[in-house]
Amino acid sequence: MTHDGKIRCLAVDDEPPALDILKKYISTVSTLELAGTCNNAVEALNFLRGTSIDLLFLDIQMPQLLGTDLIRTLKNPPRVIFTTAHRKFALEGFELDAIDYLLKPISLERFLKAVNKLPQQSSASSLPALATTAGERTYFFFSVGKKKVKVFLDEILYIESLREYVRITTKEKNILTKFQLSRIEELLSQNNFLRIHRSFIVAKDKISAFTTVDVEINNKQIPIGRSYKEWVVALLEKGSS
Repeated sequence: MTHDGKIRCLAVDDEPPALDILKKYISTVSTLELAGTCNNAVEALNFLRGTSIDLLFLDIQMPQLLGTDLIRTLKNPPRVIFTTAHRKFALEGFELDAIDYLLKPISLERFLKAVNKLPQQSSASSLPALATTAGERTYFFFSVGKKKVKVFLDEILYIESLREYVRITTKEKNILTKFQLSRIEELLSQNNFLRIHRSFIVAKDKISAFTTVDVEINNKQIPIGRSYKEWVVALLEKGSS
């Protein structure tokens, strides 16, 4: 961090238009200072050997060396916000304690949301291992004690927040893992899941019935939060028409 309290940033992307957008967005935030830009991870590695930075905006899929592999080579990596066009890298990014994961094209609003996470970011988080696929079925490995437990996305019925933990319920098992519900909501938002309560995320295709106050999944009634009620009910009614 500079003497005036600004966060020194390095932006790394092999696509010039993407770098231009990052430079523009960084310039809109008074607490950020652009220390430099690089066109690939190897160039960034050389830059980091000679310059100290606080925050790395890092593309993942680049020639020669992936952004995620770059982070693994660094003994004391800076804080990182991954930027990529490929959602499949999201969990690997979070496994590396990334502050956030921005999917291209990146809006200014989403960029600012990521930057605003900086003061609250904690390095002590238990994140799921890389999501991958078996055929067309995506699964996560979640940390449960000293084990990594496989959970297929299409088997999840609902997820419940239990303070610093979440309980993932399938027909066959319950998984208790240290995780924030808001983070798992980000990871699952494009995969058939719906936040209906401050404590619950549900699989939309597992809902067998609903009212204005709850949904039913596998014979269990799960409440719809008052602040979620209007748009959740509207969304479910639209799907039932």
